[in-house]
Order: sequence, then structure tokens, then C-alpha cells
Amino acid sequence: MYNLRPALLTLALAMTATPALADDLQRQVDAIVQPLMQAQRIPGMAVAVYANGQAHYFSYGVADKADNRPVTRDTLFEVGSVSKTYTATLVALASAQGKLDLDAPASRYQPALEKSALGSASVLELGAYSADCLPLQFPDQVSNDAQALVFLQQWQQKTERGTRRCYSNPSLGLFGNLAAQAQKRPFAELMRQDLLPSLGLKHTYLQVPAAERSHYAQGYDANERPIRVSPGPFADEAYGIKTSATDMLAYLRAQLDPQGLSADMAKAIAITHGGYFQVGDMTQGLGWERYPYPVALDTLVKGNGVQMIREAQATKRLHPAQPAGPAYWYNKTGATTGFGAYVAFVPAKGIAIALLANRNYPNDERVRAAHAILSAVAP
Repeated sequence: MYNLRPALLTLALAMTATPALADDLQRQVDAIVQPLMQAQRIPGMAVAVYANGQAHYFSYGVADKADNRPVTRDTLFEVGSVSKTYTATLVALASAQGKLDLDAPASRYQPALEKSALGSASVLELGAYSADCLPLQFPDQVSNDAQALVFLQQWQQKTERGTRRCYSNPSLGLFGNLAAQAQKRPFAELMRQDLLPSLGLKHTYLQVPAAERSHYAQGYDANERPIRVSPGPFADEAYGIKTSATDMLAYLRAQLDPQGLSADMAKAIAITHGGYFQVGDMTQGLGWERYPYPVALDTLVKGNGVQMIREAQATKRLHPAQPAGPAYWYNKTGATTGFGAYVAFVPAKGIAIALLANRNYPNDERVRAAHAILSAVAP
């Protein structure tokens, strides 16, 4: 881990010394991101910051080492589990439109789960990873959505509903599948034709079209080998989004202020920002995870740590659910084998950040960098 304190101190001094944020921000973000890239052997990064009502973009390194193609604000990155926030918004939109009941049992929308252990779990519990201790990933022998449904149909209950949070692609994947079933349309179609256009996102994809392949970054694994995400069961729902810094910041700005979006979409965003389960210092929303602001760096590092991902956590259902609110730090990490992402925003301060990289690197390093930048630019 490299030391962020000198860079953060310099950044804080620069921000208080001049009202012209843009004049100093490039140099100061460089001081944080460039050592991070060197320490973590990251070929390329795109960083987007929203502060003081302005969008700022910073591009570093290469999108593909084979041809030295530089990263730009339009480079497409895999964002892994940040995709879960898009899925949650799609589900919440169905709820806002009266097409799906978050408190309904899963079996209402997915007949394959009738009389199964998971069939009585609510849509909301699946979206908050609290229906049961489902595994982080499907077993290797489960390779498509049909096999995934059989796996879930045969699942034997391990914990009492609503008492343990087990971060899980199968849980979130089923959550998205239920929204598609409720609307009798394929999930990918709902995402491509309804959700993304409604958010004004023109360069965000589940499958990168041929015309955009030249913008698609090459990911690199721990051994520097080129790799991109492979299709898997419920991949679109759990980790399928590819997007650019420009579109990601537009998405985060919609979280900060949904004015200009439809009433249903604004309601959907508020639903995802709500607090449904308490997990230590973190409150689980739908897709998003939130903390009262201001928040200590150590709290964020712990909340985004390996234990939260790989180990069961005691959780408590909040009755009534906590409403969305401005005075929170909302965040989500995401990764595929060859990419790493982190996004965060604070509505009360009107600030947001996205870190997109074509290498998977530790969550705590992403959190430290983002916290340093946002802590300094917050008005």
C-alpha cells in the first residue's frame, strides 16, 4: 500500500488556496492515481470526478498494451459488480411502475421456485443478499441460466431469512431475473431498450457492439495476461456492464440529482438508495451500500473488504426501511478477472467519483484513492 497522505495534504491545500478547482485538480489527482497505478501494475485508468457543479475527466496509461492505445474518457471498461446497481435500478423501476412487488415471494414471478426453499424468500431479500447464505459464485458445473435455475430450485436452506448477509452473484442474479419474469421480457432487452436509454446512457452495454469494439479496453489478469469477461449464469444481471468514464459519471449524476428524469425513474433511484438491512456500520440498499456522511476511511475500507464479500455477516432487517437521504456516502466496488472499478457519491455535497481500471486490484486501494480525492474537493 502506498502512502496517500502527502498527496491528500497537497490537494487539500490547493483546494483551499484557490476557487478554481479545475486549475489544480489535474495535478493533484495525478499525484494520487499515478503512484497507485505503478504500485498495482495497472496499465490504464479513467477517473471521473464531479464537484462544484462540474465534471472532470482524467485519463492514464493504455487501454491495450498490444497497440499502446491510450485510455480516453470514452474507453469502455468492465465494471463487474457495479453492474448490480444497474440491475437494482431496473428492478426498482418495475416496482415504481407497479409491475413488481419487492415484498412478494420469489415464486410469484419465477414458477420454477414454487415449493423450493428460495421460493418463499422475498424479491427484496434476494436483492439485499439476505434470503439465505447463497454462494458467492455458482459452482463450475452451472454454466447457463437454465442450469442456474435448477441449482436455485434444489437449494437447501442454510440460514434463517433476513439474519445473514452473504454477498452473492446467484442471489443478485435471481433478483434481476425476477424483474424480467414479472414483465415477461428478457433481462437484456429491458436493460438495453428501457433502462439505459431512460438514464440517457448511450455508451453503456451488456454486449459491446461491433461499432464500439475499438473503444473496449483490454483487461489484464494477475499474471499480465490479456483477458475479458466470459459469459456465465446470470452474468448480465450480476456483472455484465461495460461503460465509459463519461457515461459512468452521467449515471452518478443521476444519483445525485434525478431531476430531468421521469417520475418513475426518480422514484426507482430513491428506492435503490433506501436502507433495508443493517450490516455493521454499513446499511444495505439495493445495489448501493451506504454510510452516514462524513465517514471515516477505516470504516469504508472495512465495509468494502474481503470479509464482507467472502464471509457471512450478521444482518438486521430495518422496519420500516430507512428512506433515501442526502447525508450518506453511497458506494459500490466491482471487478472481473481483468478489470477493477469503484464508484461513490455524496448527494449532500454534490460530489461523485468513478475509478475504472483494466486490472483487478485490491478494494482498499480503490477506496483510499477515492476517499482522498472526494474528501479534498467536498465544499
